[in-house]
Amino acid sequence: MTDERRDSCDLLCLDLPHAEKIRTGLPELTAVESAAAAARALGDPTRLRIAVALLTGGELCVCDASWVVGAAQNLTSHHLRQLKIGGLVSSRRAGRLVMYALTGRGRALIAAVLVEHNEEAAPAVAGAAGSGTLEG
Repeated sequence: MTDERRDSCDLLCLDLPHAEKIRTGLPELTAVESAAAAARALGDPTRLRIAVALLTGGELCVCDASWVVGAAQNLTSHHLRQLKIGGLVSSRRAGRLVMYALTGRGRALIAAVLVEHNEEAAPAVAGAAGSGTLEG
């Protein structure tokens, strides 16, 4: 049997009342666009590593973040911008530096992603995600 056949029903077995109840309870697409953008922002391994660095280290400038994750500054800057667009990172200017920190949404989403993929990191990530040390 092919994978395609295993992933679909052989019979039309729609439980219309049950399915309709679920369908009418779903949020509108416009209501979940922001959440989808946030999830996409963590879809790149380098961005996820930068986000974890911010979770661990608090506030970082591009120079520090790029050194920590081992990526070029221009690439790190691009990824931080994508995380900011997704609502996971905030920034503030400190003189000539721009400092980046995770938002509350960023901490929560990273904790959820890491708990799913690394059970050993769950207690540390959950503690960092719940800390009130960063605003956002």
